[in-house]
Amino acid sequence: MAMSSFAGGAVLPAASAGRLGARSLPALARRAFVVRAQTEEPSTPPPKPSTSIWDALAFSGPAPERINGRLAMVGFVTALAVEAGRGDGLLSQLGSGTGQAWFAYTVAVLSVASLVPLLQGESAEGRAGAIMNADAELWNGRFAMLGLVALAATEILTGAPFINI
Repeated sequence: MAMSSFAGGAVLPAASAGRLGARSLPALARRAFVVRAQTEEPSTPPPKPSTSIWDALAFSGPAPERINGRLAMVGFVTALAVEAGRGDGLLSQLGSGTGQAWFAYTVAVLSVASLVPLLQGESAEGRAGAIMNADAELWNGRFAMLGLVALAATEILTGAPFINI
């Protein structure tokens, strides 16, 4: 930030200015004042995010939690739908092996769909709206991960699926 200042000027009390007149101005003691103002330097644009796959998939990178959250959201809704439709719990769904091909397909499609925009230099925060923003997606993914753990824990503790029809 650059700083500029202005110094000087005569300050007279309001009552004495009218009584003494303009010719007695030099006779009075002058009071100096200093005005300082700060101006902002032009802001530099934020650095463009890295488009390397290794930077995107790094532990603190933008992709791992977002991809895991998206997979957890799809998995939680799917697990509840299968429980409601067929009556199979989460652990019995995993043990039967019938959904493993769909699981692998879903992981591949969502991972690629999540990585492509990151590798093109876009960010999730840049495409956010008022309600559907990047933070809401992360929190929904975190709650879906906890939901999957809760479904498995419920089935282990009770011996029955979460949805008993």
